[in-house]
Amino acid sequence: MSSQNQHKGLTKVQKKRKAYENWGGYAYIAPWLIGFFLLSAWPMIYSFYLSFTDYSMLKSPNWIGIRNYRNIFTTDLNFKKSLGITFRFVFIAVPAKLIFALFIANLLSKDVKGMSLYRTLVYLPSLIGGSVAVSMVWKNIFGLDGYVNTLLGVFGIAPVPWLVSTQFSLYTLILMNVWQFGSSMIIFLAGLKQIPRDLYEAAKVDGAGSVRCFFHITLPQLSPVIFFNLINSLINAFQQFNSAYLVSSGGPAHSTYLYALMLYEKAYISYKMGYASGLAWILLVIIGIFTAINFIGSKYWVHYDD
Repeated sequence: MSSQNQHKGLTKVQKKRKAYENWGGYAYIAPWLIGFFLLSAWPMIYSFYLSFTDYSMLKSPNWIGIRNYRNIFTTDLNFKKSLGITFRFVFIAVPAKLIFALFIANLLSKDVKGMSLYRTLVYLPSLIGGSVAVSMVWKNIFGLDGYVNTLLGVFGIAPVPWLVSTQFSLYTLILMNVWQFGSSMIIFLAGLKQIPRDLYEAAKVDGAGSVRCFFHITLPQLSPVIFFNLINSLINAFQQFNSAYLVSSGGPAHSTYLYALMLYEKAYISYKMGYASGLAWILLVIIGIFTAINFIGSKYWVHYDD
């Protein structure tokens, strides 16, 4: 009888200790929870409400129903144009960035003396790649009198209007996005290091060359990492703003008028916060659709260990 009471007593003590540990855990994550609800969840919910209002920050929101969405889809010509430009930017920049990042990661995965220094030097541009200063430097590099045209002039090639021509401006921004490949490259490099060397050795014994090993071993083994980088790059590309705003200002002739730049102008230049909130939620839905498509399609080409 006494042993049963002792067992019950220990159980109560254990329950109290477990409850205390749980509350301790909640206390540790409380700052994150407060930050999430105040800085992420609540602004999202409130912006969804604002998308159904006429709100200019100078007066209280006025409920207008779906008028903002109706105007976006039916009367706003800039919406369709910016969306088309953004799609073109995403569909070119994302694959180009991933291919280039994988190519560089494959080179940096070799066992060569001083490779750590090479990896650091290659990754350095990405540490500052999205900053305002680098965007301005990029603008000067591709200006009419910039370094690129100066170099072309050495070979007798006429200056190219990289940023003032509708033919080249968007591709200049795409090139800038590809240049910021460091984060994807580091993730690819980590994935390459996890591929068992035995697979390559066995393939070489069977007579497989480097190209065949790459397509039949490296890519299948690296497919989860490729998928991860694809999703991240896709989301970032749809939200691209700095380059369009600082380098080209959406021009010339709105040829680099990306969706995020249009959203910014509606919110902070035209002060149509309700309208801009509607644009933001449309962008969220678009990103969600493309992400879902990639997740559904991933079962056909992404290979996990299990």
